[in-house]
Amino acid sequence: MEQTVIGRKYEFELLERSMQSAESELVIIYGRRRVGKTFLVNSFFGNSFAFKLTGVYKQPADVQLGRFAAAVEDYTGDHIDTPTDWFKAFDILKKHLKSMTTDGKKVVFIDEMPWLDTPDSDFVPAFEAFWNGWAAAEGGILLIVCGSATSWITNKLLGDKGGLFNRCSYRMFIKPFTLNETEQYLVSRGFEWTRYDIAECYMIMGGIPYYLKQLNPHWSYMQNIDNIFFKEKGLLWDEFDHLYSTLFNQVDNHIAVVEALSKKKIGLTRNEIIKETKLNDNGNLSKILKNLTDNGFIRAYNYFGSKKRDITYQLSDFYSMFYFSYLKDNYGHEPHFWSNSIDLPSRRAWAGYTFEQLCLCHIEQIRKSIGVSGVQCDVSSWFSREKIEKDAAGRGAQIDLLIDRRDRVISICEMKFSINEYTIDKDFDEILRNKIDAFRRETKTRKAIQTVIVTTYGLKKNMYANRVQSVVTLDDLFE
Repeated sequence: MEQTVIGRKYEFELLERSMQSAESELVIIYGRRRVGKTFLVNSFFGNSFAFKLTGVYKQPADVQLGRFAAAVEDYTGDHIDTPTDWFKAFDILKKHLKSMTTDGKKVVFIDEMPWLDTPDSDFVPAFEAFWNGWAAAEGGILLIVCGSATSWITNKLLGDKGGLFNRCSYRMFIKPFTLNETEQYLVSRGFEWTRYDIAECYMIMGGIPYYLKQLNPHWSYMQNIDNIFFKEKGLLWDEFDHLYSTLFNQVDNHIAVVEALSKKKIGLTRNEIIKETKLNDNGNLSKILKNLTDNGFIRAYNYFGSKKRDITYQLSDFYSMFYFSYLKDNYGHEPHFWSNSIDLPSRRAWAGYTFEQLCLCHIEQIRKSIGVSGVQCDVSSWFSREKIEKDAAGRGAQIDLLIDRRDRVISICEMKFSINEYTIDKDFDEILRNKIDAFRRETKTRKAIQTVIVTTYGLKKNMYANRVQSVVTLDDLFE
């Protein structure tokens, strides 16, 4: 390995296993754009490949084939005429690989493969013929396919019902960094931030390595956010449009769904999405929801005890949440907006909600902290269908995180972002007791109820704190 890689231990183990096997292997790597897929592959192999090709965004087949010919020339030193179709292109690649003499695997890396599959190009059938007709049986070939268009990967390769069915040796969905990995990354680049600052930064950027790379260790967290997002023509000022347009064909419809979800923090059902976006209730909407879910922009979940038809969709991409909350109409208007908004009520409301999303991304850390990492659990949310007593937002009793455990205990988690120890006062104590009472009454559960508070710096001891069985801190989330 030529570069230091944070995390990705499991992925490296799979790549090492694929290198050591005696058979040819097809490895498919996919995940959200900017998450570090290409960096992972280049780091492991030291950029040493028998052949490497990267698709070009929104270019026709003749341009893609021209880039293919140029890539073969780079490896062979011979002039290669641009092939007229992908069947001929893969014949050229086959000839190149057969001419090579090596003791180890011949590694072929095709990056951004979805961009190569232009309309009427027959790319997928040609790729299938290359793998099934020669490479798979040849032995000694390691073919790595990579792509950010996760839906294309899952539909055309992993979900193929034809010649590529069950042909993948290893599939790797590359997730964003956890808080722990984000901290490791920042420390490796010379940052000396508190975990509170790292958590807030995570609530804006998520654990996306490309975004984190834009941070300057010589600036404070506040200065970085102002310079990257709010300064005119900042480093990520046009990221939103670029991000979605490179992944989805019907980009306006995908954005319409994401924007609708950004306005409803607890999420929307399919019927509610239709009502908000005016999109038709058909297979196309199903495809849009699947695309956004596969790419990690939204999460689909059930309420406690509900059926599949009650699936709720919630915006889960931190950058997209931040964009709709602060960036959409504010680029360059106030270059020091983030530093100057620290005491605004809207900023505190944003932090409170987004911290809940951060916790939902670190369920395993919460389970470990409360001592149930080895217990089978179902994770869900719940709201009162009675809606007798409503809060200031007009909602009935609601629980954002339920951990339903096989040991016949349900952990009800309340998530609170606080600059100091969180204090349970009389009002919140009453709200919490009413929630638990409504949950017991409506679900008729006979399981024991455990109250868990997930907060930044722990819980301040007072007469109400004794009702809480477990406290999870920010440090626990960094485990």
